This record gives sequence, C-alpha cells and structure tokens, in this order.
Amino acid sequence: MLVEIQQKSQVTIPKELLKKLKLKPGDKLQVEEKDGRLIITPVAIIPRDQMWFYSKEWQTEEMKVEQQVREGRVKTAKSKEELLKGLGLNE
Repeated sequence: MLVEIQQKSQVTIPKELLKKLKLKPGDKLQVEEKDGRLIITPVAIIPRDQMWFYSKEWQTEEMKVEQQVREGRVKTAKSKEELLKGLGLNE
C-alpha cells in the first residue's frame, strides 16, 4: 500500500491494516530502520509495578498452575473453615 508523509512527519495507516491488526488510537508502535526500510511494530507497554508478572520465573510457575487446573488437580473451599481443614490447619 502506498501512503504519503504528511505535515509534521505524520503517516496514515490504512484502515484495513488497523482493523486486521486490531489497532486503535492511543496504541504504541515501535519504529525502526533496517537496511533502508522502516519497520513498524505494535507494542504493549507494561507498567513497572507489574513487570514481575512477566518475568520468566513467574511465567514458568503460571504454566505449571495452568497445567494443574487442566488436569483437575485443584480443590475449592466453601468457607474459611473448610479451607483451613483442607490445608491441615484446623483452628
């Protein structure tokens, strides 16, 4: 698709691409130059206070828990007392 650079170096991304990539106003894009080409990549910004969740260690543990859920290896409790009893921590 051919687009034109407008005033203030602005470029309009064609509507079809916005829809296909599910982009909306306010989304962030990383712009890089490589071998004379511009590469534009959508990115998600993660607040610093939430970065721990995306660490390799945390995600590894999340995958283990998801597997346990899929295998039905989880228990539920209807009350605090039932939970403590199930954990062997009777009051």
